[in-house]
Amino acid sequence: MWEFKQAASPDTLDLYIYGDVEDMAFDWANYSYVQSENSAKYFREELSKHPDAKQINIYINSYGGDVFEGTAIYNQLKRHTAQKTVYIDGFACSVATVIAMAGDKIVMPKNAMMMIHNMWSICIGNAKELRKAADDLDVISEGNRQAYLQKVGDKLAEDKLIEMLDGETWLTAEQCIEYGLADEYAEKEVDLTKSKEMLQKANLSITQHIEFNKSLAAQLREIVEPIKPVEIETLEIKQIEDPIETPKENKILNLFSAMR
Repeated sequence: MWEFKQAASPDTLDLYIYGDVEDMAFDWANYSYVQSENSAKYFREELSKHPDAKQINIYINSYGGDVFEGTAIYNQLKRHTAQKTVYIDGFACSVATVIAMAGDKIVMPKNAMMMIHNMWSICIGNAKELRKAADDLDVISEGNRQAYLQKVGDKLAEDKLIEMLDGETWLTAEQCIEYGLADEYAEKEVDLTKSKEMLQKANLSITQHIEFNKSLAAQLREIVEPIKPVEIETLEIKQIEDPIETPKENKILNLFSAMR
C-alpha cells in the first residue's frame, strides 16, 4: 500500500510504494470490486499535502499493476519540483519500474531486482476489435517506453530496450546500473523475506484473475450459444403441455449480481 511519512527533516518526504498499483481492487472474499487506495487519485491527494517538499525519498517493493495508474503517478512525481531519490526495496516489476524512472537517482541493493515487459490486457470481441486492441497496445507501449529512454540516456538503445521488453526481462542490480535503469548500489542488502511472500501472493492473485476471466468467458459463451434444433422442439412441446411456464433463470442478471 502507499504510505506517506514526514521524515525527520520538515522539507523531506518519505514515500513507500508497496503492493499493487491499481484504481479498483477485487475483493475475492466477497467476489466484488472495491475502491483501492493504491491509485493515482489517492497518490495525488496525498502528494498535494506536501507542495514545499525539497527531497522525496521513494521506497519501492511492488510487482506492478495498472499501466494507466502507474503512468499518472510517474508524471506526478516528475512534475514535483523536489529532488527525488528512489530506493528499490526488493523488487520493482512492470509499471512499478516506470514509477521508479521518475527518480533523479535510483539506488538498488545488490540483491534487488527489476522486471520489465510489454503491457498486456484481457480482451473480448470480434476479430476487428481484437486487432484494434493489439494496435492500441502498441501505441501505448511506444509512449510508455519514453519513461525508460529519458532515464537511461545513451546507455541503452531503443532497439535493445524493445527486445528486453518483448522478452519480459528480469534484471539484477548490476544489469540495471549497466543499462542506466539505476544509478548506484545501496550500502546494505535488503531482507527479501517479505518480498518473497509478496511475490507468492502476486502469483496467486494473477492465477485468480485468470480463473475469474476464464469463468466469465465460459458463461458468456453459454449465454450467446445458439439453441440447437432439438432443444427448440423440446421447448415447443413443453409450451403446449404446460402453457403456464415457470420464469427461466436470467444468466445475464445472475452474472452481474455475482460481480457486485
